[in-house]
Amino acid sequence: MHRLGLSVVSFLIIGTASAFYLFSSLGETVLYNAWGYTIYADFESATGLGPGTPVEIAGVRVGRVDTVQLRGTRARVRLTMDSDIEIQEDAIASIHTKGLLGGPYLLISLGGSDKIIPPGGVIRETESPIDLPGLMDAYVSSRKDTGE
Repeated sequence: MHRLGLSVVSFLIIGTASAFYLFSSLGETVLYNAWGYTIYADFESATGLGPGTPVEIAGVRVGRVDTVQLRGTRARVRLTMDSDIEIQEDAIASIHTKGLLGGPYLLISLGGSDKIIPPGGVIRETESPIDLPGLMDAYVSSRKDTGE
């Protein structure tokens, strides 16, 4: 009887730990705050970004997007970065997609400055994603205007 009770307790502990891992790694549960810090970036357009979008430096995931909110006429993106990552004040944040059908990610290109953005600071240089539908529409319109 004692052995059965020990097995049930062990099963419950392992099941709870597994569920916690799945919810935190696959869901939108924010657990980065325990070991990370927050910085911000302002974009003309944050198309494609949302909570959980990865933040990468040189192809390595170093953080995630927490929120995207409208601030005036720009999109304010709150990022949670790994605590051991330092971002220079002249770094550039840009929005990219992984291939033609891949999901979006935020790429940070590090700068050469000695000054580091402190927690709560802002990345000043940003590049919004290319507006492909707008470019295609402009191309089609220009072809119609020239009669081709």
